[in-house]
Formats: sequence, C-alpha cells, structure tokens
Amino acid sequence: MAALVAGTFLLRFAGPALRARVTFPERAEKLLEVSAVVLLAALTVTAALAEGNGFAGPARPAGVLVGGVLAWRRAPFLVVVLAAAGTAALLRLAGVP
Repeated sequence: MAALVAGTFLLRFAGPALRARVTFPERAEKLLEVSAVVLLAALTVTAALAEGNGFAGPARPAGVLVGGVLAWRRAPFLVVVLAAAGTAALLRLAGVP
C-alpha cells in the first residue's frame, strides 16, 4: 500500500515539476491539446454506443445526447446528469432498449 501511495504521489508531482524543464514545440503542444479532446470524445462515444460486444440500444445514446445538449447550453452539472439519466430511464421504462 505504501508503494502505491508513493508511486501515485511521485506521478502527480512529476507533472508540475517537469513542466518547467521540458518544453515542446508549439505545434506539438497544440497537437497534445487536440488529442486530449479527441480521446475524451472517443471514450464518450464508445461508452454511449457499446455494451459488451454489441450496440447498447437507442436509450443510452439518447440520454447522452440530452446531457450533451444541456452541457453545451451550460446547464448546471446536476441538471445535466439527472436529465441524461432520466431520459435513458424513461425510454427504457417505455420499452426502448
């Protein structure tokens, strides 16, 4: 347990400590920023559309879509989560897989 704590602390400390010493070209920094957004978007799409080896059904993507629209409109986080979960739950209650 102590080794995990020490390793976690060192990894978290390494970011700010190395940021001042390691510099990337401006193009590489821009690419890293864009790649983080693309990775997050891919994770969201995968989690929204897939369940196991198949399609999750239309209820989950509909909930994610409602949550995404509300987040884009800058709704409070709690409202976004509750609306997304409520949309998916109501669709499943209505018999939509």
